[in-house]
Amino acid sequence: MTGCCDENDAHLQQMRSQQARMLWMVLAINAAMFLFEFTAGWWAASTALLGDSLDMLGDSLVYGLSLFVVARSARWKAVSAGFKGMVMLIFGLLVLSEAINKVISGHTPQPTIMAVVGMLALAANVLCLLLLTRHRDDDVNMQSSWICSRNDLFANTGVILAAGLVALTGSIWPDIIVGAAIATLFLYSAFGVLREARLSFASSTPPEESPAR
Repeated sequence: MTGCCDENDAHLQQMRSQQARMLWMVLAINAAMFLFEFTAGWWAASTALLGDSLDMLGDSLVYGLSLFVVARSARWKAVSAGFKGMVMLIFGLLVLSEAINKVISGHTPQPTIMAVVGMLALAANVLCLLLLTRHRDDDVNMQSSWICSRNDLFANTGVILAAGLVALTGSIWPDIIVGAAIATLFLYSAFGVLREARLSFASSTPPEESPAR
């Protein structure tokens, strides 16, 4: 029996080590892309690009927290997933407010910068998703990280599409619509992650002992 337990412990340690290495890689990719994409989004005056860059920042925070709890209990991982859901919710609301502000200001973004940066961000997020896919079913912590990365692909594709439509029409509305769509995706995913985190936390909470008679 002891040998079996030792084998299980060794396998668990190996899995956690693999998760940590992978999370460090995706954390570095997202942090670098946030700095680059936020600067480009500000220069291009693009709501969609700024929203996508803030998502990169949120993911960096998410992966950092995932590293913190990778070797901790199921309850810690549920708390981590809940925090990720809150980050996604906050950034969804931020992007939605920026889309509303763009309607008021009416400033047209620069589509060439949007397209180039959007394609670079898409390539970076495809790499992150491939790294995370292997561990997506390990636990709720890794599953929520995979969901964050998957959402990025939709956001990046939307930025590229918006850039093309802005270039063709000269209108601000493609940028606004994509920004609002990114916000809606964030909000929908945030509620899903929060629900799964709540269920995982509840299932990992030890039952209360009945009072002694």
